[in-house]
Amino acid sequence: MNIQPKIENLTAKKFIGKKLKMSLGDNKTFELWNSFMPRHNEITNKKSNDKFSLQVYDEPVKLGDLKQEFQKWALVEVTAFENIPDEMETFELESGLYAVFHFKGLNTDNRIFIYIFSDWLPKSNFELDQRPHFEVLGEKYKNNDPNSEEEIWIPIKKKNQA
Repeated sequence: MNIQPKIENLTAKKFIGKKLKMSLGDNKTFELWNSFMPRHNEITNKKSNDKFSLQVYDEPVKLGDLKQEFQKWALVEVTAFENIPDEMETFELESGLYAVFHFKGLNTDNRIFIYIFSDWLPKSNFELDQRPHFEVLGEKYKNNDPNSEEEIWIPIKKKNQA
């Protein structure tokens, strides 16, 4: 695998959605999206039809650590924090530098993440930044389909930066 990312400076974004605490060993992604999707149309001020799967880690990602807990969010981007449906919350993503990988394949195929963290990142001029990671699930995203496409956004900073 040799996928080269685009390096993008993301502007701050506003989201509305739902979250669950989980780990890779206790993965509740299906439960999270199952509770969000039937109600996502209640969010009235969406910027697009894209969905965002976002992860917030309290400490740096440890590849292969099945017990590392994180918050996972199912979100849509909004223009403002208005009309927030019951049982949903707001999330504000700060601006920052990201490596953006275009991925085509099954969303259960973890080889892309192994490549990013074990191969691309160590060989790049960047290191992982302690900010949220996310995937953009756009119009070409199809759950459990080998032809599905999504963007994987990894927070980065130049090596040796504070």
